[in-house]
Amino acid sequence: MNPIIDIEDVSFSYRETHVPALNHISLAIGEGDFLGIIGPSGAGKSTLAACLSGAIPHHFGGTLYGAVHVAGEDTCEVTLTDISRIVGSVLQDIDTQMVASVVEDELLFGLENFGVPHDEIEQRLSDALQTVGIADLRDREIATLSGGQKQKVAIAAILAMRPRVLVLDEPTAALDPASSTLVFETLREANRALGITIVVVEQKVALLSEYCNRVLVLNHGEIALQGEPHEVFAHADELRAIGVDCPRVTRIFNSLE
Repeated sequence: MNPIIDIEDVSFSYRETHVPALNHISLAIGEGDFLGIIGPSGAGKSTLAACLSGAIPHHFGGTLYGAVHVAGEDTCEVTLTDISRIVGSVLQDIDTQMVASVVEDELLFGLENFGVPHDEIEQRLSDALQTVGIADLRDREIATLSGGQKQKVAIAAILAMRPRVLVLDEPTAALDPASSTLVFETLREANRALGITIVVVEQKVALLSEYCNRVLVLNHGEIALQGEPHEVFAHADELRAIGVDCPRVTRIFNSLE
């Protein structure tokens, strides 16, 4: 089976710098994967997420080498709108992504702008709210919601568009542990029930080890490690040298071993 996203020898440098943010990255993401991306600050995690969503090259200026194919299409040769029909993205600063003041209107905005047939809108809206468990928030003012609830609204708005891939850049950065777990439970539901491929940039390695089926470690714009969580986190010394922590259960297991 062909990968839903195929990254072929990609290097990227932002316009204001000559230092590559990504350096010869090659990566295949299969349909239905739940991939976690970790690494120290400045490793290139957000840049890679921007390549996956099409923000590079369509939004951020710079020099791009190699190719990113999304569902077989070269992201340089199709529009950002075309990419957005396949890949939905949730930003780190969730408030900058919100365009409406009420939860229902937030979901309606994307559905109407993408030209979803009117007779499909209600079903898509209610299905998305139900999937992320916030049907009771449909009429709430977004300003009254908690950080975790806002993240769920953002995810619901993307799910309503029925993308094949969901890319999230540190969705739990400002959330407490309980809210962070709820966000990952929501992602697991989207992955398992809807078959959506999930790619999440995250620093909370314990969550990744529990929810992801693959983990990718970036360092200085290059892939340092990749594989199943237990394979990657077994390299505790290498991860520590890079500046990445290991889940507590892995540290205990390694100590006992």
